[in-house]
This record gives sequence, structure tokens and C-alpha cells, in this order.
Amino acid sequence: MSKVIRLKRGLNIHLIGEAEKILATSIEAEQFAIKPTDFPGLAPKILVKAGQLVKAGEPVFFDKNNPDILFTAPVSGEVLEIKRGERRKVLEIIIRSDGKNDSVEYSKADPQKLSRDEIKGQLISSGLWPFLKQRPYGTVAKPGSSPLHIFISGFDSAPLAPDYEFILKGQDSVFQTGINALAKLTDGRIHVGIRPEQENGFFSGIKNIEITQFSGPHPAGNVGIQIHHINPINKGDLIWTISPQEVIYIGRLFETGKIDLKKIIAFTGSEVKSPKYYQVIHGTNLGVLLQKATKQEGKERFISGNVLTGIRIDAKAYLGFYDQQVTVIPEGDYYEFLGWAMPRLNKFSISRSYFSWLFPKKMYKADSNLNGEERAFVMTGQYEKVLPMDILPVYLMKAIIADDLDKMEQLGIYEVIEEDLALCEYVCTSKTEVQRILRDGIHLMIKELGN
Repeated sequence: MSKVIRLKRGLNIHLIGEAEKILATSIEAEQFAIKPTDFPGLAPKILVKAGQLVKAGEPVFFDKNNPDILFTAPVSGEVLEIKRGERRKVLEIIIRSDGKNDSVEYSKADPQKLSRDEIKGQLISSGLWPFLKQRPYGTVAKPGSSPLHIFISGFDSAPLAPDYEFILKGQDSVFQTGINALAKLTDGRIHVGIRPEQENGFFSGIKNIEITQFSGPHPAGNVGIQIHHINPINKGDLIWTISPQEVIYIGRLFETGKIDLKKIIAFTGSEVKSPKYYQVIHGTNLGVLLQKATKQEGKERFISGNVLTGIRIDAKAYLGFYDQQVTVIPEGDYYEFLGWAMPRLNKFSISRSYFSWLFPKKMYKADSNLNGEERAFVMTGQYEKVLPMDILPVYLMKAIIADDLDKMEQLGIYEVIEEDLALCEYVCTSKTEVQRILRDGIHLMIKELGN
């Protein structure tokens, strides 16, 4: 019987547009991209040129600060463009697929018969290593390190999030192979967090894992929240995290000896004609999907990820490296007569200024309107209501703003990344950019104390 942890603090945001559990006909894309901007603190060194032919799994750039960390092509084809921004910052390496998906050949082997160094070597050379992220800081794990434990969240509690039980169905064997490989990378345990209703689901038959059940509202599905309640991170501790679909990437590598980055994403939001699941290849261009499957009734906000932590994209952009869903909501570029003084019967709020508290199960059509502007940063007790962690988020934010490294350490910066405090930003009366401030603090910690 697995342990059950009941979380009371948090907030579920009920939005229209949840993906129906149907795997739609795949929409084939011609172009794919790897975006160095998906990796905080990364300094990319490009290894390819426009016009060069590559295979899936062939290196296209590496991190100058950690040269062992390679990033490889998701498909075979031609490097179409190396897109740059201000000060020649690399934004995207775009590859036009040849449709063959030829892969660099790797060793097929049972991970249980391989050494830790052999498994690390294969993950690094294939480009699958960047899927392993480390806490503190939420950066790509360093190959030379060894974690206390590895954590996997077996469910996502964010608004309109995908259902992993549906996505992973029928992939037990390859997932187990991936787990067996990960088990060789740590002397500790592989922890998997699930909902109580998943007790007899997909993860129940997987070996070499320790399951913990989490009940309660979002952010119960965040791996950072699960780490906090199972093995809180202290100074000097190192934990690795990875998502379930990325474990399957690893399993396929060892079972087939090839790179296969197919995954299933949820296409969600009120502006989607028929929200469903789609199978895509990692880094796919979303243009065809966004044009064909959205209502196109006016201005829309396209998001790679969920509405709390996702990145705003245009209609011809590429799927983010770690994203499991795409969300489309109305653009909130409008002003309201009398603003907050209106009844707002169809808007959701955590406070009782609106009437949403009277209808806890009502579904809402949310847009991107801030309903106000940034104001003085005041203490209201709002953050603590939605953060099920034993830290003081307001004081942490103020310590970061003041560049006080000692206070940042004492107040728990080792335990959180942006997704953990996303709800704090959502409910903030002051409209404070909590996630941006937190990442600035993390950058300062890395700069002054090292990663």
C-alpha cells in the first residue's frame, strides 16, 4: 500500500477546452526545431550549418558551460536555418525533415546489464541527457553528478493538462526499460507521484519505483511539490527529475538502438474546435495544427504549454522542448467598462470579489487579460493559500529583489522553480511577475555560488 499525502492548499482552475480522450489523426509537419531558449542559462555552441544534412540523434549544438551536454536533431533532414535574435542570440535551429527519420545507430542492450557509465554515455551521445533536469534550479542535470533520488510525477494537475494514463497506455514494456536505465544512475530511489485514483493504473505494474499518492488541488502534480513532501532539498542536495514520456524516449533508445522522439500532446483550450490528443515528433512545427484545428474567430493567444507556465508563441511556432500540451485561449486585449466594479458573473477569481466561489465546479472561458496593472508589492496572504510548501513565498520574492543570497537560501530558493510559484503569480493582487523574479534569483544564485 503506497503512502498517501493529502494537500489542502492550492487552486484548481476549471477551464473550457479539456482534450477528449481520443487520439486524432496525426498532422505531419515538414519542419522541426530545437530552441536553446528552452534551457535557462544555456550558452549554445552551434555544430551545424544551414544546408547541412543530419540524421536523428546527430549533435547540432552543445552547452559551452557544460560541453558534455549535447543537443541532437529530432529528425533526419536538412538544416534549414539557424535563426538568431538580438546580439546574434541563437533562437532556433530549424530542420526540414526528409520523411525518412533515419537515425544514428546506438547499442541495443538491456540497461540492467550495463554499467552506470555506459548508460550515461549512451544518453549523452544520443542527446537524451537534457531531458534529465536537476533540483535545485531546474537546469539540465550535470553528467558528472549523481542524484540522491530521481523523481517522476505520474500526473499533471495544471489547467487542461494531459492525462498520462491515456498517453502511456500500452507502453508498459518500454517504460520499464527506461526506468531500469534510470535506476542505474542513482544509488537512491525512483519516486513516482500519482493520484489516488491511479492506484491500479499504469504505474502499478512498474518495478524499481516507489509510489506515493498525492490528493488535493493544483500544484499537487508538480514534481517540485512532491519532492518537498517526500525529500525536501537542503543545501548541497541534488535531485533529478524527468517526465513519463521522456522515460519512454530512453526506453526506446535501449530497446531499438535508435532515436524515436514521437510523443502524444494534448491540444486544448476554448478556442480549439475539437480538443483532442495528437501524436507528434519532438520539436514539431505547430503551424498546420493551429491553423486547421482552431476556431479562428478573432485574436487568439497560442501557448506552448499550459496557461500558467507556458510560453506565448505565434501561429507558425515550434513545440517547446519539455511541453506536453498546446493551449489556445482568447487574446485579452480589451478594456472593461467600470472594471472591477462590474458583477463579473462569468469570470473566475480566488477572492470573493466575484461570484465564482458560489459555483465551485463551473467551467470558465479564460483570456489573457490581466484585469488591472502592476501595483505596489504588498503582503496579502494570497500566496500562502495556493502554495502547499513550508516556505514564505512573499519574503522569498523580496529577498530576491534585494539580491540577498543568504536570505534566499534560508527562505527556500533551492526547492522551487517557476512552475511551483505560478499560482502565486496568478492570484497576485499586485500583478507581480513572480516567475520572472524567481528565475532572476536562480540566475544570481548560479552566478555567485555555482550550479
